[in-house]
Amino acid sequence: MRAAVPILRSFDTQRAVEFWIDYLGFEVMWEHRHEPDLPLYMEIRRGDCVIHLSEHHGDASPGARVRIEVEDIDAFHAALNPDYLYARPQIEAMPWGTREVKLTDPFGNTALFWMKS
Repeated sequence: MRAAVPILRSFDTQRAVEFWIDYLGFEVMWEHRHEPDLPLYMEIRRGDCVIHLSEHHGDASPGARVRIEVEDIDAFHAALNPDYLYARPQIEAMPWGTREVKLTDPFGNTALFWMKS
């Protein structure tokens, strides 16, 4: 087996790009629409982390949570785009020995970025 690729529900391409690409620094690997006016399905990537975002009803439920391990949580946090208006997360030290940054995308999905303390 290889790594699982989570599918997260999205509802608005512009807001998805603002959050995942402009704010978090992922890049779009590919996009697919069956027709120009139909929902978007796309793959995004940052480093080894791959996520699929889908506007298709039934592909995923809003409100999912994914845990994404990062090598350096301080560098990750410092690289967040300061121009993004909708989030100002802090690094939290957790009692189980990790440091984490929790972010919720515009569609209710939570991305929990973490590293061991």
